[in-house]
Amino acid sequence: MTRHIGAAVAAACLTLLLAPGVQAAETAPVGISEAGVNPYERGPAPTDASTEALRGSYAVSETGVSSLAVTGFGGGTIYYPTSTGDGTFGAVVIAPGFTAYQSSIAWLGPRLASQGFVVFTIDTLTTLDQPDSRGRQLLAALDYLTQRSAVRGRVDATRLGVMGHSMGGGGSLEAAKSRPSLKAAVPLTPWNTDKTWPEITTPTLVIGADGDTIAPVATHAEPFYETLPGSLDKAYLELNGATHFTPNSSNTTIAKYSLSWLKRFIDDDTRYEQFLCPLPRPSLTIDEYRGTCPHGS
Repeated sequence: MTRHIGAAVAAACLTLLLAPGVQAAETAPVGISEAGVNPYERGPAPTDASTEALRGSYAVSETGVSSLAVTGFGGGTIYYPTSTGDGTFGAVVIAPGFTAYQSSIAWLGPRLASQGFVVFTIDTLTTLDQPDSRGRQLLAALDYLTQRSAVRGRVDATRLGVMGHSMGGGGSLEAAKSRPSLKAAVPLTPWNTDKTWPEITTPTLVIGADGDTIAPVATHAEPFYETLPGSLDKAYLELNGATHFTPNSSNTTIAKYSLSWLKRFIDDDTRYEQFLCPLPRPSLTIDEYRGTCPHGS
């Protein structure tokens, strides 16, 4: 009798070991859940509608940061998902352009935060600061965000990115050059006297505007993109019917592709690869899109 029970138990164990669900769980790669989900994914599976929406799935809170409480930059506003149920989030700091304040790029704060990022829109030390200074200030703001801010516990300090408009966009290139550990950079109609960026190893999406007369794409956005290393995950999006100041107002195309880039490279969320590869085709809002596909990072 004992022998028969032992045989039955052995058979049951063998059946269990060979069951597909058990086998998949035992062989799942380290860092991947049993369902095969990237642990950094935040929010529901994306669609065209969700990436173009004014708000994502997260409720957003915000907190002001006084210039008197920080060093190395001019203070700003932190936007972050109110919920703490999903753990930490990747973060991005955004700098304004020449003579501008954080209000000029504030629309990006709640829009990106509601999709699952901590977003810090900053003021610069003076409105006349040049791109190299703005780059240093972006990094100072990242350090404050991850080390001293009231929401530092919500931020994954290993998953950070930078964005910026005009000279702030040029500053985002400077920041990426100085800190290779950054996961993503998105310069918006960027301006910089330095035209070549072969040192950058951070995945970079350069967004230019076909009607830009302040930082014409032929002498700014295009050479910035073309001189990034050929082996780099990079892209160039030229807005159709747009000006240098288009990034200062809510814009669906800027939001969709910036979000997709940040998700893909800060969160390693390959669910967003579909919006970047194959390369988007020209449309009413896209004059041109170049890039490296498929992405290797």
